[in-house]
Amino acid sequence: MKTFAHQVKSAAPAAQSAARVLVLTAVAASLAACSMFGGKDKPKPLDLGPNPGKIAVHQAWSAKLGSEVPLAMPALVQGNTVTVVTKDGSVTTLDGNTGSQLGKFSVGEPLTTGVGSDGQRTAVVTRSNQLMVFAEGKQLWKSNLTAAVYTPPLVAGGRVFVMAADRSLAAFDANTGRELWSVEGPSNEPLILRQPGVLQAVGNNLVVGVSGRLAGVDPDNGSVRWMAPLAAPRGTNDVERLVDLVGPVSRVGSSVCARAFQASVGCVDVSTANVRWTQTSKGSDGVAGDEQAVFGAESNGTVQAWNRADGQRLWSIDKLQYRRLTAPLVLGRSVVLADDLGTVHMLSREDGSALARLETDKAGVATSPVVAANTLVVVSRSGTVYGFKPD
Repeated sequence: MKTFAHQVKSAAPAAQSAARVLVLTAVAASLAACSMFGGKDKPKPLDLGPNPGKIAVHQAWSAKLGSEVPLAMPALVQGNTVTVVTKDGSVTTLDGNTGSQLGKFSVGEPLTTGVGSDGQRTAVVTRSNQLMVFAEGKQLWKSNLTAAVYTPPLVAGGRVFVMAADRSLAAFDANTGRELWSVEGPSNEPLILRQPGVLQAVGNNLVVGVSGRLAGVDPDNGSVRWMAPLAAPRGTNDVERLVDLVGPVSRVGSSVCARAFQASVGCVDVSTANVRWTQTSKGSDGVAGDEQAVFGAESNGTVQAWNRADGQRLWSIDKLQYRRLTAPLVLGRSVVLADDLGTVHMLSREDGSALARLETDKAGVATSPVVAANTLVVVSRSGTVYGFKPD
């Protein structure tokens, strides 16, 4: 088995690695939450006043999934459809235009990731560390994994790529389940995040996040072509030194911008493997962007924008402080974020000023909003999916 380049030590045995993931992700999450919000006496969010209503948007539909939706389970958009997983292990595909159910199947046990799909085959990972691949709701194959997985599988080029929580990588034949190659993760990470990392195809590279670095991996054999550092471990304890990259990322052409957990935001030109810039940023969820700017939320609810070319800060707003915000979505002239009170905030891309607010339900929003069929789709933790359209 190969190992990632520039690692001093070999990876831990599979059983030891899996145990470390299961025990320490909960520790990291709880300690980070205390650090972000001050424990029991966390500050209260500001009263935002009346809805500014500068963008006319209405709720076009809602759909009930029948079970709650876990946090950190990204919704998958393909064309005009949205696919969402629920706590009971169901996978539901909705029409983004109408909210009608187009397909549903049950895995039979809870899942640890959102789904990956190429439109023909859908891949999921279960709590018992089984990679399962379905086509038209019927299981094609399954494979036992040696570590937990929190990043949705990538299905592309007739293969299924999986990045485990210990940042090991593996590729499988999408039709048969035969393992094609595997790469061990770094062995010097005392804590591992229980949330999606970075795994996506960019040209003929798999671009993955490993220990504060973006890495370009050959999808044919798993060899590491390049690494670009966005953050280095600092601090005096394991939580402060945790700098793993988290999704989602913002890609425009060869520019890929990402967040290192509680450390920084930066952009890499993946055609040359050059780091264009990094800026200190204390956030825990990914970023979004366009040709001009990159947007992200700090853990305290401050929302920031950086110039995509050089990283210069364009604006920063603190009116959403102390709301646990999702990663943003760039939509038209707005940046869209949702919070744990069930409110969806539409901010101006130009200066961060409030354009409109939308309401879902008080269970809070489970994952970043997405767009399908010209509809803003928001998934509540309650298991209700909302579709909003412009008037």
